[in-house]
Amino acid sequence: MPWNFYLLEFFSGLFLANGVPHFVQGICGHRFQTPFATPPGVGESSPVVNVLWGFANLLTGILLLKFYLPNGPTAIFGWVVFGGGVLLLSVMTAYRFGIVRSRTR
Repeated sequence: MPWNFYLLEFFSGLFLANGVPHFVQGICGHRFQTPFATPPGVGESSPVVNVLWGFANLLTGILLLKFYLPNGPTAIFGWVVFGGGVLLLSVMTAYRFGIVRSRTR
């Protein structure tokens, strides 16, 4: 499998992991950080903005995964790369949002 497939599988994991917290916070009616807030990534956006941002991330991740779904003899490595994207962004956002949220209290 070409190397760019692995890169797109990794990005699929990033987008899916990023979409979950925004979508969940939005449908729960909570304000949450987005790139559209002031200052970006620190200020909080409305629940509707979070639902839309989360949905866009989830849709992008699903479409990437649909077209670059790990299969064939290298499927295990493709899923590991995908999982690495999910894990990396999950840890990064947990750290970042933990810092931002502790400052606002």
